[in-house]
Amino acid sequence: MKGKILLTGGAGQIGEVLRPVLAREALGLISADVAALTPIAANERCLRLDVRDAAAVEAAMAGVDVVFHFAGITSEADWPSIQAVNIDGTYNIYEAARRAGTRRVIFASSNHFAGFHRRDRRTGPDIAPRPDSRYGVSKVAGEAIGRLYADKHGIETIALRIGQCRPAPIHRRALSLWLSHDDMARLAVCCLAVTSIHFEIVYGVSANTRAWYDNPGADKIGFRPIDNAEDFAAMLPPEALVEDEVASVFQGGPFCSEEFDGVLTRID
Repeated sequence: MKGKILLTGGAGQIGEVLRPVLAREALGLISADVAALTPIAANERCLRLDVRDAAAVEAAMAGVDVVFHFAGITSEADWPSIQAVNIDGTYNIYEAARRAGTRRVIFASSNHFAGFHRRDRRTGPDIAPRPDSRYGVSKVAGEAIGRLYADKHGIETIALRIGQCRPAPIHRRALSLWLSHDDMARLAVCCLAVTSIHFEIVYGVSANTRAWYDNPGADKIGFRPIDNAEDFAAMLPPEALVEDEVASVFQGGPFCSEEFDGVLTRID
C-alpha cells in the first residue's frame, strides 16, 4: 500500500524509528507532532499537530491513504490529560480518516491494555481488557474506537499492542515484551504490505524466549520478528532484575504497583 502516509507522534521514541522506514515506503510522508520536526527525506513534510484539535487533524488528513497513529501520552498521567490526548485524540484521528476516505489506520495500542493479567499464564488477542492504569484504559478505548470504525465505516485497522520498544531490554520485564527497533521497522512494513485486513490485533514484541503472548495476528500480516531479548539477559545489572511484590506478579509491572492499594490475593 504505497501512498500518502500520516505519522502522528513523529518526534516520539518510536516515531523517530518509523520516520525513515515510512519515508522509504511512502509516496509522501507527513510526520506530525506537537514538537517541531525537521524533514529527513525528500518526500517528507513535517507538521506541527495537536491531535486534540479536530479541525487541524481533519486538515492534515486530506489525501492521506494510511495513518500510523502514534501520538499520545505514553505513561501514566491525570485523567483529563489522558482523556483529551489519548482518547479524544484517537477519536479525532478516526473521524478525520472517515471524512477523508483514508483506508487504513495503524493504532499504537499497548501491553497495558491488559496489564493486570498474571505473568504465569499466556495471553493473546482475545483476552478481556484488564488495564493497569489510566493510560491502559486509554488503549482499551482506542482499540474500541478502531473496532467501531472498522465495522461501521470500513476503515482497515491494525492495533499494535506494543511491549517496550528500545534499542535493548533494560529490565527483567522487558525480557518478555521487548520490541527491537529493527523489528519495529519490520512490523511497520508488514502493516503497509498486507492486502486483506479488517481489524487485527498484533502484539508488537520481538521473538523473545520468555514472551507471554500468543500472537496469531503477526502471522496474518506476515510479521516475523528476528531479535530476541534473551541475547541481553546476562548483561542486565542485578538491580534491573528486582521488582516490587505487585509488579512482579502482573504483566503490566510497575504500572500495576503505582498507586496500588487493592488486595493482591483477590486478583485472579
